[in-house]
Amino acid sequence: MKASEYKKYKGIRKESLRDNMSDIEVALTDLGEIATRELAKEHRPLGLKANKKVAKAGGEVAKTARDDLEKKLGKTIISKNNSMNYTYIDQKVLEEKKTQ
Repeated sequence: MKASEYKKYKGIRKESLRDNMSDIEVALTDLGEIATRELAKEHRPLGLKANKKVAKAGGEVAKTARDDLEKKLGKTIISKNNSMNYTYIDQKVLEEKKTQ
């Protein structure tokens, strides 16, 4: 998922996506980022197209790890739950409280 899709899936608005991930979600995100960085060091991509290719390969490393873990657990590790457990209050409710 793209970050915007992931935030929508988790039901968060302006909060940090990483702050609302479980430990395993953060670990897999880190794995993808580190794998991408190492691949970039090794292959020295030049230009946007080449960098996108390296980034995709780094993401595939994390996806493979996720798929393998989910297969062994027998369930998904991506959760709609937020680590921070935010509760949103409608703007209208806030405005009503201000006028009271």
